[in-house]
Amino acid sequence: MITTQPATFREVFAEPRFRAVFLARTVWMAASTVQIATLSVMVYRDTGSSLLGALAFGAGFLPQALGGIFLGAVADRVRPHRLILGGYLLEAVIAATLALVHPPVGWALALVAAVGVAAPLCNGATGRLIADTLTGDAYVLGRAAVSMSSSGAQLVGLAAGGLVVGALGPQRAFLAACAGHLLAALVFRLRPARAASPAPPSRPIRDGWAGASRLIADRAVRRLLLAQWLPPAFSTGSEALLVPYASTRGWPPGAAGVLLAAMPLGMLIGDAVMSRLVRPAVRERTVPLLIALLGAPLPVLVARPPLPVALVLLAISGSGLAYLVGLQRPFLDAVPPDARGQAFTLLSTGMMTLQGIGPLVMGLGAEALGPAPAIALAGAAIVLIGLMLRAR
Repeated sequence: MITTQPATFREVFAEPRFRAVFLARTVWMAASTVQIATLSVMVYRDTGSSLLGALAFGAGFLPQALGGIFLGAVADRVRPHRLILGGYLLEAVIAATLALVHPPVGWALALVAAVGVAAPLCNGATGRLIADTLTGDAYVLGRAAVSMSSSGAQLVGLAAGGLVVGALGPQRAFLAACAGHLLAALVFRLRPARAASPAPPSRPIRDGWAGASRLIADRAVRRLLLAQWLPPAFSTGSEALLVPYASTRGWPPGAAGVLLAAMPLGMLIGDAVMSRLVRPAVRERTVPLLIALLGAPLPVLVARPPLPVALVLLAISGSGLAYLVGLQRPFLDAVPPDARGQAFTLLSTGMMTLQGIGPLVMGLGAEALGPAPAIALAGAAIVLIGLMLRAR
């Protein structure tokens, strides 16, 4: 266990169990990004619908509510490495199915949605494994490192996905995603990160519901959950509209991929600054300001700025997601140690579910108002959340 404070990234990566999680998670995120981007582009190309394109972007998010709420107790009762490894292999099967079977749009969305039910267990097990391995400021840096690697992996995934889809078609892009998921499983399997666990719950659904209810009933936990759920939901909703936004602006086909990469790039930079250059106490105080920064640039897209300016605005917006670094330690302190797995499962569930609702709501708004006004409304909502949090 790492307890030194303040921590350094060298200390964090000296932990072999954390390295296993970090490397596998990075590869998995790149593969998942390729898969999501490919599905969104394919659906929008086949249907021409902004709503369906946005829905494809978040199809795997919304169903996670079922798994997170009713199966969350499993994350504290089953060895984390089993849940994580199983999640990677399941994703590989889905990517291979999309590539080889090429189901109709409706079936493809349903398949991705069904797999989303199991995703919170993998995410909760990952969060629990990090919390059990790192402590204090090392834990905050570890979570920030995972977040930064996820942003970098999204950049790679979006670039690779755009190139493969454009040059070789969706089927080969899905096969590339499948290979990435298998590689993540292999990396994690070769560096097993095991943790002792009590016996699995005899009544997982009832225990999962009871545990989730207990966590949400805690006022401090509930507020921290909402603070981590709502802004990313609106941010993802606006991000899901960047493909139709680029189309309405008449930009070349490759512009959509570049726009999608701008926000993860901004998040990568923001996380790096917050985790290494800002003191822990200051991180927590700047949370409302960074939330406002996440939303403020988005309404400017209504003014139809040129592509370079739009990229800068989206990167600035993405940097605001670094506010999540300031909530890591307060959330861990507020959660009972024996419920960490379920707490992280619930956190992931809420984030993913609302990030599934976000694209759906924003897609409906885009159908009625157009992509740019819908993105602007999402940005205004994020700013309002930041102001409300600062007031409290």
